[in-house]
Amino acid sequence: WCVGTLHICQSKSTVRLKEDMKKIASFPLNKQKDTTCPKVFGVSLLELQQQGLSKNGIPIIVWNIVEYLTQHGMTQEGLFRVNGSMKMVEQLRLQYERGEEVELVKDGDVYSAASLLKLFLRELPDGIITSALHPRFIQLYQDARNDMQKESNLKELLKELPDAHYCLLKYLCQFLIKVAEHHVENRMNLCNLATVFGPNCFQ
Repeated sequence: WCVGTLHICQSKSTVRLKEDMKKIASFPLNKQKDTTCPKVFGVSLLELQQQGLSKNGIPIIVWNIVEYLTQHGMTQEGLFRVNGSMKMVEQLRLQYERGEEVELVKDGDVYSAASLLKLFLRELPDGIITSALHPRFIQLYQDARNDMQKESNLKELLKELPDAHYCLLKYLCQFLIKVAEHHVENRMNLCNLATVFGPNCFQ
């Protein structure tokens, strides 16, 4: 009985050992797969540049989304205010994370692309407006001096942003001004856009 039990245990151990060995053998491959596919979300702008995931200082994912929305989304009512399908947003996110070529015309829609852009900005480790400069931006906003002086101070403060952050903020603002130019159709004037993007630029 004892010998039989030991034999069964030994057989089970052998099977378990083989299974464990398979897991161990496959683990480095999985690990290797992860490292060959650079992350896109939750990564600093500098890191994206170093990984070749930026174009003229702008993350490629932002280029893609902005180009798509410029062509297809400018007159969509509630652009950036109406949320896209969570399932589609997650699907698009995974495609970008896997390094796949994403065709938003085919794979997405306007509201999901807009939601994906906000998600990307929210997940930047230090935000577009870096945390180090937060207090000074808030202080400037609360400043009681005349508007011309505030505008001059704001321009000087913006120059203190790291290059990658300044580039992205400038690009984003230029795009949002174009969105606001269609506010009669999309109902998104500068004030509405600021309300939506404020929390996505400041963390």
